[in-house]
Amino acid sequence: MRDGPGAPGGPPEAPDPFAPARIGPLTLRNRVLKAATFEGRTPRGLVSEELIAFHRAVAAGGAAMTTVAYCAVAPEGRTERRQIHMRPEAAPGLRALTDAVHAEGAAVCAQVGHAGPVADARSNRLPALSPARRISPLTGLATRAATEDDLARVTRQHAEAALLAAECGFDAVELHFGHNYLVSAFLSPRLNPRADRWGGPLENRARLARQIARAVRERVGERIAVTAKLNMRDGVRGGLEVADALRVALLLQDDGCLDALELTAGSSLANPMYLFRGDAPVKEFAAVFPPPARLGVRLLGRFFLRTYPYEDCYLLPLARRFRAALDMPLVLLGGITGSASLARAMDEGFEFAAMGRALLMEPGLVSRMREEAGAGGCGGVRSACVHCNKCVPTIYSRSRCVLMDPSP
Repeated sequence: MRDGPGAPGGPPEAPDPFAPARIGPLTLRNRVLKAATFEGRTPRGLVSEELIAFHRAVAAGGAAMTTVAYCAVAPEGRTERRQIHMRPEAAPGLRALTDAVHAEGAAVCAQVGHAGPVADARSNRLPALSPARRISPLTGLATRAATEDDLARVTRQHAEAALLAAECGFDAVELHFGHNYLVSAFLSPRLNPRADRWGGPLENRARLARQIARAVRERVGERIAVTAKLNMRDGVRGGLEVADALRVALLLQDDGCLDALELTAGSSLANPMYLFRGDAPVKEFAAVFPPPARLGVRLLGRFFLRTYPYEDCYLLPLARRFRAALDMPLVLLGGITGSASLARAMDEGFEFAAMGRALLMEPGLVSRMREEAGAGGCGGVRSACVHCNKCVPTIYSRSRCVLMDPSP
């Protein structure tokens, strides 16, 4: 149980969300982070001027740190072949991006990971890895069960990717342990039926997450901050549930290799809307696929893109259990849309809050909230985002709010 500077026996005093704060060796100018949301601006798998402009706008708009998503540690670990693969060829563009963000006074984080069964084997022209061989619901192709050599290689590649990020000027890396990507798939009882040292009891299923976090920390030391995005719940039957996820978080905390955890939920394989909440844009998703897949998405998309009502701070009920049990810094994600929800995150004891769709719509939202706070405002600033989620299918072209920028 955490202690804090509040009144004796009472809750800790809520921090000022716009005051400087630390994550490990990194000092941030405030407590608002831009969550990782795939930008769709790397057509050749390398940094583009559009990608730099995207993150520069977020930095100029007042966020403490913007997160570049998604940086795969291996070629087969991309969700599709246009994503950045962390390698020396990518370094010049990554350095230009970090320089641009730093020039606006913000820090920049690289989200690194391996997509595992979420990878598009057709696009990558490489088999997708998973804990066990299975037919991918995304491609209809069989995944390949990861071997001991694969897991040793992927662990090493995470460490190498983190070091490259540090050398390119990134202030932090976020290890992707969520959404049924490779590490998350190993954590899931549904996706991990293995009977070796990587499956079965939770301690075995958590081995890969702990091994990767340790390898990354050993490689970068205190040079940059090391965080992880961890599922609290997969949102699918037989998947990772809160009790086991909390035990994983405690193991990661006890290992001492991470500076913070960002709490997330949902499965990119089976239930992505569990994370997003709000409208399910089946029609818009169908439009990005060629026939006959388009018809299939229109007819069956409701089974994959389920509808969950939106409310501010919608992951908070799950996240409270983690906040009550953990001492390490936590990032609250999900429905942080303005001054009131940001204040609520701080009041509930979270050190940081992450915003995704709200900053996609209005990169300058953080500056607007800070200005209101400086003028003695009472939490009236709010994003105009209506949670239609029509931004989500734009990852296949150029991620954007279609209400603000309808151009393809």
